[in-house]
Amino acid sequence: MARLRVFFLILLMAFVVVVAVAEATAKKPKKVKCQDKNYPACYHQNLYCPDSCLRTCVVDCVSCQPVCTTPPPPPRPRTPSPPGIPTPPTWHSPPPPASSGPSSDSAPKRVRCKNKYYPHCYFQELICPSSCPEQCDVDCVTCSPVCNCNRPGAVCQDPRFVGGDGITFYFHGKKDRDFCLVSDSNLHINAHFIGRRNENMKRDFTWVQSLGILFDTHTLFIGAKEASFWDNSNDRLSLAFNGEPIFLPDGEGNQWQSSESPSVTITRSRNTNNVDIEVENLFKIKATVVPITQKDSRVHNYGITQENCFAHLDLSFKFYALSGDVNGILGQTYASNYLSRAKMGVDMPVLGGEKEFASSSLFSTDCGAARFVAAKFALSNSSQTYIEYANLNCASPIDGGGVVCKR
Repeated sequence: MARLRVFFLILLMAFVVVVAVAEATAKKPKKVKCQDKNYPACYHQNLYCPDSCLRTCVVDCVSCQPVCTTPPPPPRPRTPSPPGIPTPPTWHSPPPPASSGPSSDSAPKRVRCKNKYYPHCYFQELICPSSCPEQCDVDCVTCSPVCNCNRPGAVCQDPRFVGGDGITFYFHGKKDRDFCLVSDSNLHINAHFIGRRNENMKRDFTWVQSLGILFDTHTLFIGAKEASFWDNSNDRLSLAFNGEPIFLPDGEGNQWQSSESPSVTITRSRNTNNVDIEVENLFKIKATVVPITQKDSRVHNYGITQENCFAHLDLSFKFYALSGDVNGILGQTYASNYLSRAKMGVDMPVLGGEKEFASSSLFSTDCGAARFVAAKFALSNSSQTYIEYANLNCASPIDGGGVVCKR
């Protein structure tokens, strides 16, 4: 009898230990990491789920914080269809094929989360908001479509920037001048500003008309052709690589690729006026040509006339290999020691620095914030190609007859 009591006592103690270990394990927060290499400051940092979701969280790589996420809903049971009745479509049907008519361009773009680290959202099909029917991507953390102009790395409108730190600010610059957006040891991006002077203000209304990009010993030009009135079925994009015009046929999915290294790929994301530009291991740009509408002009008092709708670029940048010393209007927000200089708490936080970021031409690397040193590499190899292309000025005539580059 005594042995039986001892046996039950040992069994009871073992049960208590197992329960205690199980509870301790259940209450221990899960360790999570950012898996996106495009956010080096956060990539592979050890973070722990908050108390509100100890075992169900993911990392928002932009803010480098663990966020709670709801688990995916269970799959809906499938009921076999009776003979002779076609099977109903699945919940996530593929997007319809684009037609060649104007209606395809007016339909909102369909987008999907393509990051497998967010299984609750992965490959769900979502539709772009009405405020940006053709320019959005999926935020896989919140599983919602977000306008490209509201994401980190955006440069849109009268230039409205969203820095790498997620803070929004404005940089007005001056019309008909060039300014340095990004400058790093192997990448330099200048922007040409167009605009109008408002007689009641001390500054110009400005928009980004074109980009001059230098990397390695190559140059890349992206521009919006001037237009008196806007017709979205008429492509207003100008493209050039190493001073040679690129002719990319209209039509979503059409692609051009360089034969040199690093690989440059340009893909139409819509039938006209929208392209994705990617340079291998360096950056990706989503570029869209947009006009200033009569409604925009009335609301903001731009004073736009029928002679020129000031077609310009809305841009979204994604960088793959910036250093901690990067500079430029946008580039500085990705630097390791950056603290925003824009005044927060106001409707339009404005960043100054016109003199610091001004460049003498679209392909010059002489702004005060310049960090580009690839030119020295080219010179040390006795290459004149870089010098020739670096002195180019590229623009587009109003009739849309391609891009013209002059030394």
